[in-house]
Amino acid sequence: MDYFNYHDGILHAENIAINRLATEVETPFYCYSHNTIERHYKILDNSIKLPKKLICYALKANSNISVIKTLANLGAGADVVSEGEIKRALAAGIPAANIVFSGVGKSRAEMRFAIDVGVGHFNVESKEELQMLQEVAASLQTAVNIALRINPDVDAKTADKISTGRKEDKFGINISEAMPIFAQAKKHANVNLVGVSTHIGSQITSLQPFKDAFVKIIELAKQLRNDGFALEYIDLGGGLGVPYKIGEEVPNPQQYGQLVSEIAADMQDIKFIFEPGRMIMANAGVLVTKVLLVKKTAHRNFIVVDAAMNDLVRPAMYHAEHEIVSVEQQTGDTHKFDIVGPVCETSDVFARNIELAEPQEGDILVLRSAGAYGAVMSSEYNTRRLIAEIMVKDDDYAIIKKPATYEEIIKRDIIAKWQ
Repeated sequence: MDYFNYHDGILHAENIAINRLATEVETPFYCYSHNTIERHYKILDNSIKLPKKLICYALKANSNISVIKTLANLGAGADVVSEGEIKRALAAGIPAANIVFSGVGKSRAEMRFAIDVGVGHFNVESKEELQMLQEVAASLQTAVNIALRINPDVDAKTADKISTGRKEDKFGINISEAMPIFAQAKKHANVNLVGVSTHIGSQITSLQPFKDAFVKIIELAKQLRNDGFALEYIDLGGGLGVPYKIGEEVPNPQQYGQLVSEIAADMQDIKFIFEPGRMIMANAGVLVTKVLLVKKTAHRNFIVVDAAMNDLVRPAMYHAEHEIVSVEQQTGDTHKFDIVGPVCETSDVFARNIELAEPQEGDILVLRSAGAYGAVMSSEYNTRRLIAEIMVKDDDYAIIKKPATYEEIIKRDIIAKWQ
């Protein structure tokens, strides 16, 4: 459930009509619902019946400071994959001790920064990274907490580009090769091996891959404890899918929580960490765009809007489908249209052959479920400006990221001294 609904025939973000927002904020823009973000976090938190847990929001889904702050105020930690994301989490008020530093390619500089600010632990993804982290920690004359991220060789049955738990993927340590690396970690003086972690992918729409992976990881954790490793936590990652289209069936947080609670039933003394991103943010945000023109040809009809693939790249990159609706609830005749943007790429298409009433120039369309992997993946391709982001709460809203100006974009370029 989200708080983007029709009232008196007009689509609202919480209690504010989106067509009103589109007169006050330049289109295109992202609009997030504060109450939806809170609701999604609380549902997941209440669904996981474990005595010791920490939900670390995955900043890669949406790293706007106001979004992070909303979750920090609820007690969330942060799952980060770069120095920049660490800085964002700290700026939003998340304690360093509740930050998990993940990622397959951390630089030595990023490691030093993370150690200096006191992040809770590192998810280490290879024996090579383990050696690097040992050397960096030794140079700083300190010790750091780590978990080894295990690749359980489980196919998440999601899009190939967002599957991360198969043995051929770049992520984690293959489970069949893990024990010698655990032994190696135990010998290092400047790393404290206190956990084991996994993450098998994103937009997972079946519980079975989770079950297959979690059973393997918990069995491994039990074996490690029997071998004398003092594990304090198990990080089960994120990946729970969301419905992008009306009627799309995906497991709900309650079912996910029940699965986790059952699998972890005999490990009540250990802390479990979860790293949701999309599950919290996808349906908490929409992309609002204006119709530029309707182009009709002998072969297809196009609605050209002012949003483009540089604003929301998911359809072009992943063939993702977002429900697209008019801000005014439609009745009467509809026709088939392709919804396209102005970018000079054939792939700049949001949808093909969808049924809509024919719009007029200036009408407002809304791409739903755009709160995750939208703004964070946007670019200035074609020298298009990064767009505004706003957050609505009840009957108020705030601009939480100002759109760039052309002057700001151009000023970043430096003419070479010989020119």
